[in-house]
Amino acid sequence: MMTVKQLAKKCGVSVRTLHHYDAIGLLKPAQVTEAGYRLYDDSALERLYFILLFRELGFALKDIRGILDAPDFDRNRVLDRQIDLLERKRRHLEYITNMARGVRMIGVKYLEFDGFDVNKIDDYAEQAKTLYGKTDAYREYEEKVKGRTKAQSDAVNAKVMDFFVRLGKLRGQSPDSEEAQNWVRDLQEFFTANFYTCTPEILMGLGELYDGGGAMTENIDAAGGEGTGAFARDAIACYCKEQAQNASL
Repeated sequence: MMTVKQLAKKCGVSVRTLHHYDAIGLLKPAQVTEAGYRLYDDSALERLYFILLFRELGFALKDIRGILDAPDFDRNRVLDRQIDLLERKRRHLEYITNMARGVRMIGVKYLEFDGFDVNKIDDYAEQAKTLYGKTDAYREYEEKVKGRTKAQSDAVNAKVMDFFVRLGKLRGQSPDSEEAQNWVRDLQEFFTANFYTCTPEILMGLGELYDGGGAMTENIDAAGGEGTGAFARDAIACYCKEQAQNASL
């Protein structure tokens, strides 16, 4: 465990910043002692790491909280996106640095200024924000979770994992079996009731995420048994295909 001062020193932020993150529910301590001292564990340290990376990329605190608390948050996918954007910024800064050296050596009139065009970086950042949550579904999610206590949020998220415990018991069946398809329907209705309107497009995206590897797939397979994430993807694909066919009739 680390005290707030130790965490602040380790990550290069102020104690005041960590107090603010606690106050707005962005980064809660793992424990508060009887004397009122905040203590942070490794999970809090990792969450702070993501917060600082998102801040570096220009995300607002309320957007960061929505991303990190989203039920489909996947750390590996987020890290891949962050690395890509940071690499783009690094190349841009290298170009500007070399241009400054060129101005010093030969003068400004001999140089091109296209390196100052950051539209591509800005466009990519907007794409990332859209992926992470600047959507109708995300806004609906914000509205539905507003006012929930941590205990209430934990209870809802636990129910999500209960779905995969239930699905794990069906792995011996075909993904298009009646029970598996009923599971997909119930999952879709649960997400719509508790998070956001789970359209067929979103449902398909969730299916790909469940079998996409990383912590998400590991947690699902831990709950339902090895292969549960892949089975969820296949069952969802069958369900969405059937729904599309019925809609076209």
